[in-house]
Amino acid sequence: MTSATATAPAPQGVVNPHAVGTSLPHQVLLLARRSIRGALSSPAGYMPGIVMPLMLLTINSSAMQRSTSIPGFPADRFLDFIIVITFMQAALFATSSAGLGLVRDIESGFLDRLALTPMRAGALVVAQISGAIVIAMGASLLYVTIGLVTGVDFHAGFLGVLALLGLAAWTALAFATIGAWIALRSGESEALQGIFPLLFASLFLSTLNMPRELIQADWFAAITRVNPVSYMIDGMRSLIITGWVPRMLLEDVLVLVVITAIGVSGCARALRRRMAKA
Repeated sequence: MTSATATAPAPQGVVNPHAVGTSLPHQVLLLARRSIRGALSSPAGYMPGIVMPLMLLTINSSAMQRSTSIPGFPADRFLDFIIVITFMQAALFATSSAGLGLVRDIESGFLDRLALTPMRAGALVVAQISGAIVIAMGASLLYVTIGLVTGVDFHAGFLGVLALLGLAAWTALAFATIGAWIALRSGESEALQGIFPLLFASLFLSTLNMPRELIQADWFAAITRVNPVSYMIDGMRSLIITGWVPRMLLEDVLVLVVITAIGVSGCARALRRRMAKA
């Protein structure tokens, strides 16, 4: 005879927390699968994050090609110099991807219901961040392929391409933790929509379009020195147009460590406060 306390099967596409083990990696894997399936099921949600960087790459590389004639410009083709914009924008879209996924789960009450199950709420946060990173990595692989097809010379070689993909993934992780922090703290999509233009502006107030040593406006050069996005761009760009430059790579890694630490600690504090209210 069937026990009255037997766990009913979960509806298709819905996580049944009583049917899984309580190990954190198992929970993260299960919820990350849910996050990725949910994101990929809506092309309108992820296609702009893939197509828009390609559009900006096409426009900037043709419109600013004459910049390569400036004495001291580090690349013969502006395409080689600006292709890093695609990896940075994929990371920026990871901010909204991770954050909006959490906002949906907060607004639907899914996060609160996890408190009544063996699932850990932290697993959901990690899973949403993981899903955003997977999408950003898929986009980064596409951009590397496009770069190879269009003749971009990755001066750091095959290992440099792997390092570039690793830095792109870490950059997406750093921005995704910030998006998750904002989502957990506010619980509203409006907050994420408000922060995205600021992040987008930081991209263009950096060394994206011109090396710092060739920027003539002192105020602009000063902004690029304090803008952490500049160091992320310079680190990834060095692998493309220069090769292995330890100083630039170290600066990139240090910035990523700081941003990731801020995002993770912010997520932890915001999650504790939110679950205390549940």
